[in-house]
Amino acid sequence: QVQLVESGGGLVQPGGSLRLSCAASGFIFRLGTMKWYRQTPGKERELVATISSRLTTNYSDSVTGRFTISRDNAKNTVYLQMNSLKPEDTAVYYCSLNSQFWGQGTQVTVSS
Repeated sequence: QVQLVESGGGLVQPGGSLRLSCAASGFIFRLGTMKWYRQTPGKERELVATISSRLTTNYSDSVTGRFTISRDNAKNTVYLQMNSLKPEDTAVYYCSLNSQFWGQGTQVTVSS
């Protein structure tokens, strides 16, 4: 019943910006802790950012100061604003509900 659908990925040059969206359904969105993960082939899935129902946020060291997670409860949508992108940010980005439910992912490629 829980459904998470990411969008907004694509190809961007180093130093550029991208905004990812995650449309959620099947649960009481405003009560959920929402997270963004990313994964590169051959590597473990990495937690990138978290936002709680109280709007508390947390970021990995690698993205702190560059990425911003936000949510719009009226739209049941979570966002990840990514600025100053680096090649090492290249990954499939996944939206998750409390690290238990997952979307299908959206590819982000940072390359010149």
